[in-house]
Amino acid sequence: MPTTMKPIVLAILGAAAIFFLLSCSEKKNNDITTNINKDGSIESSVQVKHLDSINDILVTTHTIWIKNNEFKTVVYRDTLPALGLTTKDAENEEGEKKIVQVQKEYEIFLTIR
Repeated sequence: MPTTMKPIVLAILGAAAIFFLLSCSEKKNNDITTNINKDGSIESSVQVKHLDSINDILVTTHTIWIKNNEFKTVVYRDTLPALGLTTKDAENEEGEKKIVQVQKEYEIFLTIR
């Protein structure tokens, strides 16, 4: 079916779509907060610590702030299987480079609803 839209309208729509896609990809770390509203908020952190060669520990910490006072801090710890080893390029203070084995790191993704 042939389109009845004029070429200029199609060009404008195409340019708008490209601009939208580029602006979405440039938004990096816009949600990073440098200071916390402690009047009434929950501050959460998630980290994975290496326990030994076969186990990691997932540490989830929630600090509840009410009227600029720390009301409570809740910490959860869970044991996870370690992901094994991988190789990585390393450099010492003298600038010497070599390949070393390090433990693989978990990636952390948060979904907030």
